[in-house]
Amino acid sequence: MAGRWIETWEPEDETFWREKGERIARRNLWFSVLSEHIGFSIWTLWSVMVLFMGPEYGIDPAGKFFLISTATLVGALVRVPYTFAVARFGGRNWTIFSAMSLLVPTLAAFWVMEPGTSYGTFVAVAALTGIGGGNFASSMTNINAFFPLRKKGWALGLNAGGGNIGVPVVQLVGLLVIGTLGASHPRVVLGVYLPLIIVAALCAALYMDNLRPVKNDTGAALEAVRDPHTWIMSVLYIGTFGSFIGYSFAFGLVLQTQFGRTPLQAASLTFIGPLLGSLIRPVGGRLADRYGGARITLATFVAMAAATGVVIHASGTASLVVFLTGFTALFVLTGLGNGSTYKMIPGIFHTKALARGLDGEAAAAHGRRLSGAAMGLIGAVGALGGLAINLAFRQSFQASGTGTAAFWSFLAFYGVCVAITWAVYLRRPAPVPARAQLGYAEV
Repeated sequence: MAGRWIETWEPEDETFWREKGERIARRNLWFSVLSEHIGFSIWTLWSVMVLFMGPEYGIDPAGKFFLISTATLVGALVRVPYTFAVARFGGRNWTIFSAMSLLVPTLAAFWVMEPGTSYGTFVAVAALTGIGGGNFASSMTNINAFFPLRKKGWALGLNAGGGNIGVPVVQLVGLLVIGTLGASHPRVVLGVYLPLIIVAALCAALYMDNLRPVKNDTGAALEAVRDPHTWIMSVLYIGTFGSFIGYSFAFGLVLQTQFGRTPLQAASLTFIGPLLGSLIRPVGGRLADRYGGARITLATFVAMAAATGVVIHASGTASLVVFLTGFTALFVLTGLGNGSTYKMIPGIFHTKALARGLDGEAAAAHGRRLSGAAMGLIGAVGALGGLAINLAFRQSFQASGTGTAAFWSFLAFYGVCVAITWAVYLRRPAPVPARAQLGYAEV
């Protein structure tokens, strides 16, 4: 695939960054956000489509939870190959292709979205929307290569936050359609996104660049897989991003099933939490740049555990106002945690490079090499947390008709995340040579 290629890229060189690099990196960042934004909207499309599926569709709540779980699963799995596609084809080229590929699930949903379609067909089409989840992995890997370490928290937080906003935006589009046309016109939502997909692909073609120095490194991938920090961060990312995407998919269904909200009532509430969680993600990255990712992540998990306790109380007492308050707080906190955990990844591998005696550009290059390889795996495992949340809700509603049991399991997991963050990254930072200026508490 032909495209514009930049042959030399040295973001850690302050002169290069000031004179040339920052302008190019920022341009690629904005159009990466656009493509990833549309990808998130398509990935979470079925969190909206299920609100249109009334009794005439013949699908019970458990069946709807399985539909959104299918989209979550595929979105998690495709993140690994999408990560390596950037180096193989170029960030610009892959963004064009991945954006255009979103036409397939959108057109398929447009074709089948009506009563009488078999459940198996709905499951297959929901699976297709999962490819939108892969756009996150390729976008984050690409933007990670453009920015210097000191700017990664802000850049990755902004990139991911702008992408995450695709979740509340598609839910807002669904709300507008239900509010103006009723719950019998799901194809209008799909029609809105078809031209937007084409616009995202065209903007990538016109304004983005490929980086020649970014290459797939099998050795780095294997080293990242063997590194325990890759798996530790995967667990923490399950707690932050897994919670965000899982709750985003399930929120409307929980309101309909447990609190008896109508499609319009549910749609009018579901977008608020994902919107706030998306907008605050860059703040999490910025706070991590300033105070250290591990400290912000620890505080976030403690607060998430407290908010989950509020939700459990509200679920048991059937208090919708308290439930919405606690659930919205959870969304905000997952956004902060998403920003801080993604800041930690390049920082951890840069710290390890310093501990090995590397410095300057050599340490930065080693950190980029391993963090780029690790991000795809961490992103994929983290997204699987969304699958676990949706399946937990499905089981909880099947067994008791409420989501209370699921929330208890989430509370226990956040407690595990608190313990891991404190024990590994804050209790006793691993010793590093005097020349290393970064400790694990600052990653």
